[in-house]
Amino acid sequence: MAMRIAEKVMTITDKLNIPYVFKGSFKKANRSRVDSFTGIGDEKALKILRKVSETFKVPTITDIHEISDATMAAEYVDILQIPAFLVRQTDLVVAAANTGKVINLKKGQFMSPESMKHAVQKVLDSNNGQVMVTDRGTMFGYQDMIVDFRGIPTMKQFAPVVLDVTHSLQQPNQSSGVTGGRPDMIETISRAGIATGVDGIFMETHFDPANAKSDGANMLHLDHLEKLLTNLTALRKTVNSLS
Repeated sequence: MAMRIAEKVMTITDKLNIPYVFKGSFKKANRSRVDSFTGIGDEKALKILRKVSETFKVPTITDIHEISDATMAAEYVDILQIPAFLVRQTDLVVAAANTGKVINLKKGQFMSPESMKHAVQKVLDSNNGQVMVTDRGTMFGYQDMIVDFRGIPTMKQFAPVVLDVTHSLQQPNQSSGVTGGRPDMIETISRAGIATGVDGIFMETHFDPANAKSDGANMLHLDHLEKLLTNLTALRKTVNSLS
């Protein structure tokens, strides 16, 4: 599945001249229920990510959850991601930074944009200047997320900023134990992010979101990706012309 999705996305991003980074989780450690899908085995999954990178000549990124994950994952991928719930964990951030890989820090749903400067500083203080921040929304009550676009220019003072569109549209803490979402708002949030000046867009996409192993409720169907990216590319050109 990873190879199929990467190949399809590559045909679109190459056509539109968009730099592409493939993201995949080798382990889904943060799950609502104990019976939720968590993975196919760490090394097996990491080898798939390496195969994607070698086959399509694109950088890859994966998230880590424990200190021991850092050196292991660094052997297979180009970028290490610190999950939003763990971004304040100093030992984890430092372990990732010490690998020398590019580090992506996801802003905690509970954190202000201003407070992310301290997470960024932990990476810089580890003699690693390759760091970026990803906004994945802020909790709004118990079961919804919002994006405060004022935070984009704030965090750009510390590092390049990516907007995680699909996770920002999650509706967590559902009574079923399965996270909901608002995929109908993907283009709206994406456009707002581009207009605000984000350096990159992250989104989850799948041939069949309803049967995806994780986060299907907020995914973009792969059939809709080219039109969305075409629109966003046009919008980016307009925004850049105003700079």
